[in-house]
Amino acid sequence: MKLIIAYVKPEQFKRVKKALYDAEVFKLSVTKSRGCGQQKGFTEVFRGITPEVMLLPKIRIEIAVNDSFVERTISAIIKGAKTGDGEIGDGKIFVLPLEDCIRIRTGERGISAIGGTSEEVKREHAIAFSKSVGKHSS
Repeated sequence: MKLIIAYVKPEQFKRVKKALYDAEVFKLSVTKSRGCGQQKGFTEVFRGITPEVMLLPKIRIEIAVNDSFVERTISAIIKGAKTGDGEIGDGKIFVLPLEDCIRIRTGERGISAIGGTSEEVKREHAIAFSKSVGKHSS
């Protein structure tokens, strides 16, 4: 399981959401945020006062996915967020390991709680089981 966090330009968010939906990634959390990276924000002069660096508006997207969805999620975010040939400020994607996930309504844990089709969940369970067997057999 992974937690994918992406920062994208607000004007690109609709494209990112459509690309995610086209990739069958439907569960996400979205937050308005502010920040700057390489583009270093912008400066304003107001009544002769020294310019201040302003933080630029961004959209933060958080998506918890099973391992089989990681690459398709990343590809969809890039497809929707990249402007033209790519520009400074298009955004960033972070992929973090996700220790656990709990569905509050049912108490389900792990890959079942994140979701997906029953076949995908079965496949993820089989992969997780084979990894755990491999760890214990040495």
